[in-house]
Amino acid sequence: MKNDSKASISLKKIVCISIILIFLLSVGVMAGNVKVRNVKIILSSGYEMDVLTTKTSVKDILNENHIILLEDEKVLPDTSEELSDNNTITISKETEEIEVFEKVEKSSDVSTEDILDNYSKIVEKIVVEKEKIPYETITKDVTTGSGTKQDSVIQEGENGIREVTYKVKYQNKKEIEKTKISSKVIKEPVDKIVEIRTRQITTRGGSRTTYNGGKWTYSESELDLLCAITAQECSSSYTGALAVITTACNRTVSSSWKSYGSDPLSQYMAPSQFCYSIDNYWQRRLNGNYPSYVKQAVLDALNGKRNHTYLSFRAAGYASGEMIGGNVYFNSL
Repeated sequence: MKNDSKASISLKKIVCISIILIFLLSVGVMAGNVKVRNVKIILSSGYEMDVLTTKTSVKDILNENHIILLEDEKVLPDTSEELSDNNTITISKETEEIEVFEKVEKSSDVSTEDILDNYSKIVEKIVVEKEKIPYETITKDVTTGSGTKQDSVIQEGENGIREVTYKVKYQNKKEIEKTKISSKVIKEPVDKIVEIRTRQITTRGGSRTTYNGGKWTYSESELDLLCAITAQECSSSYTGALAVITTACNRTVSSSWKSYGSDPLSQYMAPSQFCYSIDNYWQRRLNGNYPSYVKQAVLDALNGKRNHTYLSFRAAGYASGEMIGGNVYFNSL
């Protein structure tokens, strides 16, 4: 009986030890099948935390670390999803995320660089620019009678200059906004003046003559010579050209100068008086190589128009007197 009892106790011990060993082995196998992950959690404040977990559900990992989402926060991946391969959970403010998504939705090809460009620093500068002020053309009708009409440029036009100050905004070196701050005119435009006149017939086939108290007629070639000499002396404006031919006309009635010639062309050709006898530059202006207003000034002077009473002129800086068209006039009648 004693031997049977001992044998029974030994058998029980063996069974108990076997059960314990089996349990321990099963626990070890289960523990070996559980994977521990190192997960990074990025909070909306920017703070990053690394945690160890065996969980795979985003919701479980957040609960395990006592992280509660606020109403204006979103999590990526979503709480209903499993942890992604990058083992990262990102919590962000809902408004910030929506703004990024809206920009991405505008184009399927938007890159990270494009998104960052939208948040680049805006540079503001004050820029001063000079702008052209176009001149205006003023037309005056001074025709008389029913003769043939022609346009004569009395004054050439000249553009003005305006200085404009802008406030300009740049992003990524590109102009995104331009606002005008102030403007000032630094040079006024000069109007172009055109007169519509009745064509004056003052040329004949013969030689020059004097008639009706100081009015002259010339052949075509002589009129061209008069215009060429006048243009060489001054071709800057109608007024300047008229002043030159007026000087020659004034001399024809002056007791001091009449001996040089009784008509303007004779005065022009007198020795050492006008450019005709001083140099040959006037020759390049023959055959109509002068502005139309020079010819009109000559024609007007031949028909009695004057714009001063002087007998002489010099280039500006060489004499004192009245400045007209770049020349200084003196010795009044």
